Amino acid sequence: MIKEVNVNRAKLLISCPEKPGIISVVSNLLLENKANVVHFDQHTTDPQTGMFFMRIEFDLNDFDVSYAKLEEDLHMLAQDYSMDWSLSGNKKRKRMAIFVSKMDHCLMELIWRWKSNELLVEIPMVISNHPDLKEVVESYGIPYYHIPITHETKQQAEQKALELLKGKVDSIALARYMQILSPKFISQFPNQIINIHHSFLPAFVGANPYARAYNRGVKLIGATAHYVTNDLDEGPIIQQDVKRVNHRHTIEELKVAGSHVERQVFAEAVSWHIEDKVIVHGNKTIVFD
Repeated sequence: MIKEVNVNRAKLLISCPEKPGIISVVSNLLLENKANVVHFDQHTTDPQTGMFFMRIEFDLNDFDVSYAKLEEDLHMLAQDYSMDWSLSGNKKRKRMAIFVSKMDHCLMELIWRWKSNELLVEIPMVISNHPDLKEVVESYGIPYYHIPITHETKQQAEQKALELLKGKVDSIALARYMQILSPKFISQFPNQIINIHHSFLPAFVGANPYARAYNRGVKLIGATAHYVTNDLDEGPIIQQDVKRVNHRHTIEELKVAGSHVERQVFAEAVSWHIEDKVIVHGNKTIVFD
C-alpha cells in the first residue's frame, strides 16, 4: 500500500516509570500546543510499579513553530517524570544505509518498497563487501560502495564505512550482510542497526543451515529481525515469523521458502523502525501496530 505523507504530522514516543496522571499531563501538553491527536497507543508493564510506554501521532498547525515549542515543553516535562522521549516529524525523512553481501532478496525488498513509496525513507547509499550487486543497485539511482574485507583489513574497512556514513544516515539495515560488526561500530548507532537472520525450530547456527535443517526434517522455518548489539544475534527482537514446511521440500525449496519469510520479516521491522513504532526497553521491544 502506497502511503500518503502528511507533512504536518508528528510522532511522539515516551517511556518512563508508571506514575498516575501521565496520560493526562501529556494530553494537556499536546492540547496546549494545538495538536490534533490521530493515533494514541499506550502500554504498562504493571499499573503500580511498572514501566509506562506511549506512542502518539498528531497533526500540528504552523508546524515549524509548534514543533519547536513542543520540544521545549517536553524537555521540561521529562524532568518531572524521569521520562525518555523522542519526537519526529514527517517533514524530514529518515535516512537509512543498507549493508549487503551477495544475497539480494532482503536488499531488493527494501528497494522495491522504497521505490513504490511504501517505505518512507531516504537511502543515501548501499555498502557491500562484494561488488556483485553494484549494477542493480545503481540502476535505481542509489550510490553503491564496495569495501572489501579480509581478516587483516576488517578494522580499516569499518573505519572507511563509518567515514562514508558520517552525517548522512540515521540507521542501518543489514540485508544479509555476512560480516560481524565490531563494538566500536555498533556504538555509533545504538538501537539503530537492524539485522535479519534465519531462525529454525530447532535452530541451526553456523554454515549451511538449510542443508542441516533438511537433514533433520524440520517442519517449521522462520526468520528474526532484531537490533544489533555486541551479543551476536541476541539484540532486542522487532519481528519474527515462521512458515510450515514438510518432507517434500528439497534443500533449494527450503532456501526459497526461507527467503520469502526473511524478506517479509525484515521489511516489516525496518518499516516499523522508520515509522517510530518501536521502543527499546532493556533487551526487549514494545512494538505499536
